Amino acid sequence: MSHEPLAYRMRPRTIDELIGQEKIIGKESALYRLIHNGRVPSMLIHGEPGIGKTSFAHAIAGTVDKRFVTVNATTSGKKELEDIVHEAKMFGEIILFADEIHRWSKLQQDYLLSYVESGFITLIGATTENPYHDVNSAIRSRCNHILKLEPLLPKHIYKLLDKALRDEDRGLGSLQIQISEEQILKIAHGVNGDARSSLNILESIVYGSTKESDGTIVVQDEIIDEFLRSKGFNHDKNGDFHYDTLSGFQKSIRGSDVNAALYYLARLIEAGDLTSIIRRLLVIAYEDIGLAGDPWKVVLACEAAKQVGFPEARIILSNAVIELCLSSKSNSSVTSIDRALNDVRSGLHDDIPAHLKDAHYAGAKDMGHGIGYIYPHDHPLGNFGGWVNQQYLPDRLVNQVYYKPKEAGNEKRYGAIFEKLQQFKKNHN
Repeated sequence: MSHEPLAYRMRPRTIDELIGQEKIIGKESALYRLIHNGRVPSMLIHGEPGIGKTSFAHAIAGTVDKRFVTVNATTSGKKELEDIVHEAKMFGEIILFADEIHRWSKLQQDYLLSYVESGFITLIGATTENPYHDVNSAIRSRCNHILKLEPLLPKHIYKLLDKALRDEDRGLGSLQIQISEEQILKIAHGVNGDARSSLNILESIVYGSTKESDGTIVVQDEIIDEFLRSKGFNHDKNGDFHYDTLSGFQKSIRGSDVNAALYYLARLIEAGDLTSIIRRLLVIAYEDIGLAGDPWKVVLACEAAKQVGFPEARIILSNAVIELCLSSKSNSSVTSIDRALNDVRSGLHDDIPAHLKDAHYAGAKDMGHGIGYIYPHDHPLGNFGGWVNQQYLPDRLVNQVYYKPKEAGNEKRYGAIFEKLQQFKKNHN
């Protein structure tokens, strides 16, 4: 038995052995036909860790039977790239697989670009990040394809595990293993689409299981549970996956889907990132609930969660999320300020009316500042307090309306007051 990990041994040798990426490189795809005709375009592939980016590149290289070189952009230097280019000039085209390609320095990128353009180097770059955000535009422009690999479904992982259990040359087929279909499915469902982890966990389960006197390895559920627990939850707080999770979290609350919001909250809790959760909840409270609800209650909940920390904070956060989901919602405060900002940024502004200008200094009145200003508190208006009809907006903007109230929750009352004041203003004018 090879000392190499099972995931390494079971890498697909050609694109026909790839599992779960049929939409990108299935037999009916143009990319599949292109590669089978011996042409490999430079490309960027991105996706979560363990999704099979390296296997994807190896399978392409194996299909066209060309020299294949792997570098890691976090550790490779310009000298290593120079050696690869020299080899390509001597012996012909090389497929260069650059893992974590977004880590390359500008110097490394600039050196390689002309050789990619000339065909000496076919570049397959892989990254866990969004290439449109994190990969230099010069590299992107040289790549004909930017492909996003999707996490494998449990049915794909099952197929992969079953293949490894049957393969006598590269897999575990030479061993007598007693494992049920249900147990294989349990592993397939427990690895979150991570092909590499599924194979490595399978290998650990097999060698960590009891061996009978006749040499049969009996896999028990307890062993599977132990190794699946030890895998933990993979979540990079600085990666795109983290921000996608936060985005899904906010949009689920905005859409009033309690179950989805709690699921994304659980992922963020498991990642241990209390700071990001609190920041996002505060934004949601004022952006999506706004005037219709009681955002201040979320502020108190976030402060309480911060004080107690995990694991108890999960209870407070769950309360806050459920309440936010089921609260009346209004984004009128967002749209209102954005309308005002649009006027300011587009140059639609004017001098502040003289009666509103600061009059708390000697000579202000000589300049006409503050003259004619009427103090609203001196003019009671029912139980609303003081109000007086006077101009506050600059002359050019005097008829602009930024706030458009919604008929939602608490904002119904605010909206009614707003409309009443607007009507008073019209009547006075």
